[in-house]
Formats: sequence, structure tokens, C-alpha cells
Amino acid sequence: MARTVIAGNWKMHGLKADLAVIQAVADGLADKPDNIEALLCLPATLVASGAALAAGTDLEIGGQSCHQAGRGAHTGDISAEMLADAGASHVIVGHSERRADHGESDGQAAAQAEAAIAAGLTPIICVGETLAERESGKALEVVTKQVLGSVPEAAGTTSVIVAYEPVWAIGTGHTPTPEQIEEVHAAIRATLSQRFGDAGAKIPLLYGGSMKPGNAAEILAVQDVNGGLIGGASLKAEDFLAIYAAAVSQLS
Repeated sequence: MARTVIAGNWKMHGLKADLAVIQAVADGLADKPDNIEALLCLPATLVASGAALAAGTDLEIGGQSCHQAGRGAHTGDISAEMLADAGASHVIVGHSERRADHGESDGQAAAQAEAAIAAGLTPIICVGETLAERESGKALEVVTKQVLGSVPEAAGTTSVIVAYEPVWAIGTGHTPTPEQIEEVHAAIRATLSQRFGDAGAKIPLLYGGSMKPGNAAEILAVQDVNGGLIGGASLKAEDFLAIYAAAVSQLS
């Protein structure tokens, strides 16, 4: 059975003053069950400070992107090894905002995931359809293609996470129905299981896209939803911890 993961994505938010939020989240994870993970994926400027704050607690720290190369002439980029050196345990790859803003492809997402694995990080590999693709009936086709192209072969033998984020739901306040989420997660699970066998059945599948305390319990109850990739709600400790509490309740 896949483990449960509640991950926050701070995106391009967070200054030194916001380290207090990280401390509050870490403090709120006391008595965390063994079968659930909690992490915050921070801007690169806060990864080392966040990891230092989280050291010795049940909170893990991740990055938001990494280059597929280990080092080199890539001004402005950050490698997976650098993130690991700063104290990160995870990194997001293939996020729709990276795909849209920087033209990153499925192949690049897979290469970044491979680089993350090589550096000892767990990649959170994002997939999801646009509103036009959803309305034209191509959601499952698009997402399945992204899974096949973005999840590397190493996923069969090491730790990876896949996050479904319908592009039209990210930051908009709109969320798919539980039935729509279940349909896509079932397709992702089937694709991973066909490709990786038992290992594919154990890869955590997260839902992302306007998850908040008010809808978390309903979404987390959906079949094959093993947690959430939380955007705006992860910027407030009380909101993130409320979603985390909803996930813990699902496990009890």
C-alpha cells in the first residue's frame, strides 16, 4: 500500500521572516504516525535554513526544481546535489508552471527525476491537463502520456512520488469533482502498475490544485489519493497542519 504524503509547495514565496512558519509546522507534527510524511518544498534561498530548523523533527524539506546536470555552465540553475547538500530530501520536477514558464518537457522532467534519485532525493513528478484538454475529453490521454514520459525507469526500484495537478485548478479556487479525481488517479495507478508491477502499486499519488482545509478530507478519501501537494494553503502553518490532520484521520 502506498504511504501518505502531505507536501507543501511555497512556489516563489518566502523570506527569512517566514522561517517562523516552518518552525510552527515542525512543532505541530508531534506524535506523527509512521505511515505519513510531511514536507515543505521551499524556494532555494530557504532550503538550508529550513532544513536546519527541521532537523530532529518529523518535518522534511524539499526543493522546487533541479537541473538534470550535476554541475556545469547553467547560470541561475540549481542541481539536485546542491539541494541535497543544503539539507533537502525531496524535489518537485515537471510542475506545470515550470512546463509553461520555462518550456520544460516530459523528457526533461524524467531527466531531472533521474538526477534527483542519483543525488539521494525523492522526486515529486507532476502531471496534469489544461482546461482545454479537459474540455476536449483528452484529460486521461494527456496525463497518461505525461506519466509515461516523465517517470523514469528508476521508479521501479527507488522512491518516487507522482502528483496529479489539473492545471486549471492550480491557484484558481476550482477543484475537480471527487469522481474526476478518482478517474485520473485510477488511470495513473494503472499505468504505473502496468509498467512497474508491484512497485508501481506502491508509488504515492498526490492530488494538487486548490486543496485547502475545507476540502481536504473529501479529496483525501478518494481512492488512490495518497496525499496532497499543497500550494497556497501551505504558506500558513495552521492551514497546512489542518490538511495534515485530515490525512492522519483518514489513516485511523
